[in-house]
Amino acid sequence: MPVFSLDPAQTAWCAELRALARRRLRPLAERGEPGRVNRPLLAELGRLGLLERVFTSSALELCLLRESLAQGCTEAETALALQGLGTYPVVLTGTERQRDRWLPEVCAGRAVAAFALSEPGAGSDAAALTLRAEPDGAGWRLTGEKRWISNAPEADFYTVFARTGPGAAPVTSADGRDSPDPGSASAPTSHAVPDGARRGSRGVTAFLVPADRPGLTGSLLEMLSPHPVGALVLDAVPVTGEDVLGEVGRGFRTAMTTLNLFRPSVGAFAVGMAQAALDAALEHTATRTAFGGPLKDLQSVAHQVAEMATRTEAARLLVYAAACAYDTGAPDVPARSAMAKLYATEAAQYVVDAAVQLHGARALQRGHPLEHLYREVRAPRIYEGATEVQRTIIAKELYG
Repeated sequence: MPVFSLDPAQTAWCAELRALARRRLRPLAERGEPGRVNRPLLAELGRLGLLERVFTSSALELCLLRESLAQGCTEAETALALQGLGTYPVVLTGTERQRDRWLPEVCAGRAVAAFALSEPGAGSDAAALTLRAEPDGAGWRLTGEKRWISNAPEADFYTVFARTGPGAAPVTSADGRDSPDPGSASAPTSHAVPDGARRGSRGVTAFLVPADRPGLTGSLLEMLSPHPVGALVLDAVPVTGEDVLGEVGRGFRTAMTTLNLFRPSVGAFAVGMAQAALDAALEHTATRTAFGGPLKDLQSVAHQVAEMATRTEAARLLVYAAACAYDTGAPDVPARSAMAKLYATEAAQYVVDAAVQLHGARALQRGHPLEHLYREVRAPRIYEGATEVQRTIIAKELYG
């Protein structure tokens, strides 16, 4: 299937999702408390079967889902995406017992998941994490801090990445496959992370940590756009081999495989916001009268809208191409994922800002749809790998 063409069934599904977002999900989002987990919204996403679709869909279908929901209700899109991000490591590497315990609850919207990778000194440089997993009999004690963790501290379980020891596993490549040591003659030169990060990825283990474990506490962080984001403090939190996701020392592979899937869909989220802003700009400039006629008759305005539409469509195509590359197992997934996230999030920032400019002061009023999008669109350029990190990934893939 050409990446630029959706079949009629996919197009109809996207239209249905946009309608559901506006009709059933947005009212629930509006009744939620800003900056807190909206459990009624999650329950409705579960009833609609959308949470389960996150784990059964192809990468392209996941992008269509996120893009369509974002056009109608960004809160619903974000709630759904965070469930996917926090739970996908369980789907990817969890034991049968771990999956049986948590997946039905997540898919029903009854359990809230969180992906606990970032730390105060290890955000985009994820391999620099310092949270320690200290041996303790048959298990470990987790000690350290996580920060900017979505759904913290209200999640019911966390996928926590901790350092179990240096050199505990082979270095992990950008797509999650084992690689030789970067210092060896046979090491490949194409990686999604800098050399230091590749070395730092050794000895990282992923753990599934229920929120009720002793020693695990957290606090909310106030953000520019209210979201459930917080910090976690782990004070000798006990974990055992039954809590390990995958293999000891190979957690960084789990993290990078998860991000390679979700990075294009972050781009899809951005495309959805850009399309919503573009639609608002088209309606406004076609009906708003100034200087003797509708704004659309001013060449400066029409050209601005044309540029917005072009960037939105270009972003959409990059996202779809990256998703199709993931679905077909293409070797250039890291580069395509990085390009999709980079361009789509930057394009969305441009389109939303331009839409605000075309609307004038009314778009800056609290409660205006564009005021909401203006705050929402900023964060995706940072999380799951900042724009600068995506450029580094792309450049290394090109020169590799």
